[in-house]
Amino acid sequence: MRDFSGRVAVVTGGASGVGKCLCADLARAGAHVAIADIDPARLEAVRTEVDKLGGGEVLGIACDVTKEASVRALADRVFDRFGTVHLLFNNAGVGLGEAQRKLWTLPLSDWRWGIDVNILGVVHGIAAFVPRMIEAGEEGVVINTSSTNGGLRSLPNTPIYAATKAAVTSISEVLHQQFLREGGKLRAAVLFPGPHTVNTAIMASGEVRPAEYVENEAQTKVAYRTMEDLVRTTGLKLQLTEPDEVSAFALDGVRAERFWLLPESGENDVLIAARTEQILARQDPPSAW
Repeated sequence: MRDFSGRVAVVTGGASGVGKCLCADLARAGAHVAIADIDPARLEAVRTEVDKLGGGEVLGIACDVTKEASVRALADRVFDRFGTVHLLFNNAGVGLGEAQRKLWTLPLSDWRWGIDVNILGVVHGIAAFVPRMIEAGEEGVVINTSSTNGGLRSLPNTPIYAATKAAVTSISEVLHQQFLREGGKLRAAVLFPGPHTVNTAIMASGEVRPAEYVENEAQTKVAYRTMEDLVRTTGLKLQLTEPDEVSAFALDGVRAERFWLLPESGENDVLIAARTEQILARQDPPSAW
């Protein structure tokens, strides 16, 4: 898809971070943009901001991706207004206060929240939009946001997050193969924000955790206020990637019809190659990446 002008794009988690930048860049490219987010106040502020950038029409639609009915309602709104969708970014995601905690100590409510947002949010998006996109018979791309952490190699500091992003990569690969079998005009892509830790507020998502996923007050506390705090504590490289950089390479990758929306990075390439070699050699995973 070389040109986004006049195309219809839907972005979940669109009121902050990478999602917000995707919405802005799509609007600048002339697309109609449906911004979906769970936070109504922030959603309206971002909708107003993106609407000023020109391009097509901009909608702000409150949506909870953990709820199938909410995502289907989102699809109803978009298809009722535009009749079709060309770009679906299943981008909504959460980080949890799990860093430096043992996997076997994590409460099930933490797992449920991470799975419901990061995995089922993608599943709900595919189920609500893809059948109608196929029926419309137009060119389209479904882009799922994964992470190099879990999606390509798993860091021991974030067991839930890594597990959910591994699932997103797997779902995306299966979706790609099934689209090929369908023989239609839809493609799949999987986005790996980076190449370094992305400077977003995802680690503060515990503050807005729905009550149904809270067993005790400690679960709503923020593990790290900034991404700089996280990288210092966990020993990651103290270098950050800004969300607008991720949006730029993601949209370039969609234009180039790539499946793997993975930024060029010699460091990441070495780690991915090392992991592949260890698997082929039947070696145990390293104690740390």
